[in-house]
Amino acid sequence: MRSSRSRPARLLALAALLAATSVIATGCVTTRTQQTTGSVPAITPATPDGELRRETDVYGQQYRADPSNADAALHYAAALRALGQYAQAVAVLQRASMMHPHNKALLGEYGRALADAGDYQQAFTVLGHAHSPDQPDWHILSAQGAVLDQMGNHVEAQRYYLTALKIAPNEPSVLSNLGLSYALSHDLTKAESTLRRAAVQRPVDPRVRQNLALVVGLQGRFSEAEDIARADLPPDEAAANVAYLQQMLAQRSAETVPPSRAAAKPR
Repeated sequence: MRSSRSRPARLLALAALLAATSVIATGCVTTRTQQTTGSVPAITPATPDGELRRETDVYGQQYRADPSNADAALHYAAALRALGQYAQAVAVLQRASMMHPHNKALLGEYGRALADAGDYQQAFTVLGHAHSPDQPDWHILSAQGAVLDQMGNHVEAQRYYLTALKIAPNEPSVLSNLGLSYALSHDLTKAESTLRRAAVQRPVDPRVRQNLALVVGLQGRFSEAEDIARADLPPDEAAANVAYLQQMLAQRSAETVPPSRAAAKPR
């Protein structure tokens, strides 16, 4: 049996579509603080479960043997985050950052872990200490923007993304976050153009194209959205995602029809 973390891609994509269609109407959140710096372990939720468990065991043992080992704390917390154990990752990084208050990599991961756990205000504060005005880090700026989007402050979030892009022009992860932020601001035209700009960068991140497909679909261009989604998903999954999006938009539209304009029920 598959674990919940390694669900089929279609279900993960459908969850994203559900969140995004709710976002446009209610201001919920789709953007995440997934960006990492080069000093942070390259462990993601896409890493196989078995490998993640091994990473967690190895670095967990190293961390428990020496909690002052910043590298072990970073790797251990990264594996915990990838497994969805956010509270434990926060605890590890909080302790490590107290021992190493000037370690920018630790502070950056601590801020992201806090955001994963839903503590957005504290996450934003901690991320602010993970770099400095004279040495800004585009990874952190993008993460701060994502946290601001989580808090519903989309205009301010976009300022952070644009500042990050001055340091790292055409960085696809920042462009993708910016595009989703525009979508959250109900500017789907600007969201689409930004995501198209992200989608032509190399190497191509499949998540960027799926975000683009989502925004195109939200504008009612379902056939085009399906074509974009097929670049990374099997045809049946791409079609299922778009069908689900159509269903959600139709439901959302029906829920917002004024009572006086609703179809009369037969007597």
